[in-house]
Amino acid sequence: MGANFNLKTLTVAIAAFSVASVASAAGLDRSGQDITAFLQDGVYAEAVYTYLDADVSGYDNAYVGDDKNAYQQGNKIGDIAESYDFFRYGVKADINDTFSVGILYDEPFGAAADYSGDNNFVAQGDRNATINAISGGKIKDFASAAKTVGEIKYKIDNKIELTPTEQAQYKAFGPAVAAAQAEFNTKGEGTNVEVRTENITAILGMKFGENKNFQVYGGPVAQQVQADVKLRGLAYSAATGYTAHISSDQDYGWLAGVSYSKPEIALQAALTYRSEIDHTLPIFESYPVASIEKAGEIDITTPKSVNFDFQTGINPTTLATAKVRWVPWSDFAIVPPVYTEVSKAQYPEGLSLVSYDEDQWQVELGLAKRLTPALAVTGNIGWDSGAGNPVTSLGPIEGYYSAGLGAKYNLTDNWAISAGGKYLWFGDAKGQIPTKNVVSNFEDNDGFALGVKLSYQAKQNFN
Repeated sequence: MGANFNLKTLTVAIAAFSVASVASAAGLDRSGQDITAFLQDGVYAEAVYTYLDADVSGYDNAYVGDDKNAYQQGNKIGDIAESYDFFRYGVKADINDTFSVGILYDEPFGAAADYSGDNNFVAQGDRNATINAISGGKIKDFASAAKTVGEIKYKIDNKIELTPTEQAQYKAFGPAVAAAQAEFNTKGEGTNVEVRTENITAILGMKFGENKNFQVYGGPVAQQVQADVKLRGLAYSAATGYTAHISSDQDYGWLAGVSYSKPEIALQAALTYRSEIDHTLPIFESYPVASIEKAGEIDITTPKSVNFDFQTGINPTTLATAKVRWVPWSDFAIVPPVYTEVSKAQYPEGLSLVSYDEDQWQVELGLAKRLTPALAVTGNIGWDSGAGNPVTSLGPIEGYYSAGLGAKYNLTDNWAISAGGKYLWFGDAKGQIPTKNVVSNFEDNDGFALGVKLSYQAKQNFN
C-alpha cells in the first residue's frame, strides 16, 4: 500500500513557502508571477506584502579610448539600489467540484535605481571636463568650441554656405558642446530609473479525470505600466541630460495552464504560461543634445513567461517544493522614439534605451516541516541566471544565489499568518550603455527580501 500523508496535516506548511520565496532579479522581474493561490483547495484568500533592500555598489570606468569592452577602475559608485516594495493579493473559490474561479493581483516587473556621489553617473557641471571626455580628448576648451559652433550656426541660420572645414567642425563640435551644456544645466543630478507595473488576472479552472486530479485553467490579464528615466553624467556621453516620462496605461494579455494533484501524498504540479502584453503608452522626452522636447507614443511589449510549480509530501509532516521560471528577456526592449531617432545619426538602425542579451532562468528548491498542529517552518535555496553580462547600467547585476527561511502559524482553523525572508548574493556584472560601451563594474553585492502574508481558507462541500 502506498504512503498516505493526508493533505490536511501538511496544509500548515504549504502556504509558508510563497512568503519565503520572494524577489526576482533578472531583467525587470520582481514578483515571479506566482499563481499558487488559485491552486489551493476550497475558498482561499491571501494578502502578501514584500520589501526588497539591496546594496549594489561598484566603480565607474576611467578608461578613455575606442575599445568598448575595456575597463579601468575609476571613481566609487555608492549603493544605487533603492528599497522597493510591492503587494500581492489573491482570492479563489470553487463553484462546484469541477469549476473554480479566482482573481489575482501582483506587481510583476519593476526597477528602482538612483546614482549619487562623485562619479560618471552624476552631472558634475564642469563643461571643460565634459567636452574633453565626450570628444575623446580632441576638444579641451568649452568656450572656444561653443564660440566656433555659434559662428557656424549663425551662417546656417542665414543660409550662408559652409566650407568643408566648417562642416566638419560643426559635426564634431556641435553635439559635444550641447552635451557639455546639458551636463552643466543638470549639475548635481544623478542617473535615476523607476519602473512600476500592475497586473490583475482573472482565472477560470476546470477539473477533470476520474478523481478530478487534473485541471486546466486560464483567463485574461489586465496590465498597467509606467516609468521614469533620467540619464546623467559622462557615462552617457552625448545622451547626458536625457529625460523620459512614460505615463501609465492599461493593455491586456492572457494566462493558461494545467495542473495535476494527488491529495493523499500532498502532490501538486502546475505549468503556467503567461502571454506577452503589447502596450502603446504616452511618453514625453527631453533630449538636450538635440534640442528636442517632445510628447509622443512608445510601444513596449512586456515579456511572456513560463512557471512550473511542484510540491510533494515526503512524510506526514514534511513537504518538498520546487519552482522553475523562464522569461525571455532577450526579446524585450524599451525604444523611446526621440532617443532612438537621435541615435540614428551615429547608429543607422537606432539604439534601444534598455535591452538584454540573454533569457532568465530561475530555480528554487525548498522544504517545509510541520512542528506542531499550528506551526510550520520552511527553508529554501535558489538560483537566478540573470539576463546577460555586461548588462544595462540601470540594473547592473547578473542574477543571484539565495537562501531563505519562513514560518506559518495558524491563528484559527481558517486564518493564518506567514512570514519569511531571503538573503541574496548578486552576481558580479559590468554595466553598459545602449552603445554597448562598458561604463561600470559592480562586484560583491548582496540584498535581502522580507515578506508577510495573511491568509484565509475554508473547505467547500458539494456532496
